[in-house]
Amino acid sequence: MNLPIVQSLTAVTLAGGGPFSRRELVLCLKRAPIAVAADGGADRLLRFGCLPEAVIGDFDSVSAEARSRIPTARQHMMAEQLTTDFDKALRSIAAPLVLALGFAGARLDHGLAAMNTLVSRAAQPCILIGPQDIAFAAPPRLSLALAAGEVVSLFPMARVTGQSRGLEWPIGGIDFAPDGMIGTSNRAVARVVELEFDGPGMLVILPRRRLDAAIRALWPVPARPAAHGG
Repeated sequence: MNLPIVQSLTAVTLAGGGPFSRRELVLCLKRAPIAVAADGGADRLLRFGCLPEAVIGDFDSVSAEARSRIPTARQHMMAEQLTTDFDKALRSIAAPLVLALGFAGARLDHGLAAMNTLVSRAAQPCILIGPQDIAFAAPPRLSLALAAGEVVSLFPMARVTGQSRGLEWPIGGIDFAPDGMIGTSNRAVARVVELEFDGPGMLVILPRRRLDAAIRALWPVPARPAAHGG
């Protein structure tokens, strides 16, 4: 088995080639201070004055200028075309959590491919950050600190069932499937929402303002190193 390209005890910010702002990057780096680029995400990081620790991908979108500014030892080309750059990067990172920017919101097909990767690479906890929402693959058990009335959407990428506490519409007894019953636009009715699933394949989608709640749920506080940055 090949060793990961990036190994970190703290969270990693993974930048893709889609649009994101300097403010969004700062938001992520305060929580995940190790910056990694998936292919053309290197150009966006450099534009905001951030030198990535590694660039991973097939290198069909990273510019020659960006490559000239990044040490060769940090450039990791994977020429195969069977997977996306997001998949290549995520499977090459070993970290307690990845915050992924620039993979949602630009093109519908890219967004769907990113959702597929979240589920297929669920062993690496990752939160996909979009313009308004965040999404992540649900672990077997999950406890989220939310406010009553906040949207909690569940979208199955495979057949899965589960149980819930704290949702307006409980999910017990529902057979979820991507071509059948889905669970979008549910709402929290308690300060803590607890979810359990009988297998992998469920995506949890929350308002972006609940990023820290998702981080705490996927990466418990006792296991988290001291925060970097302001």
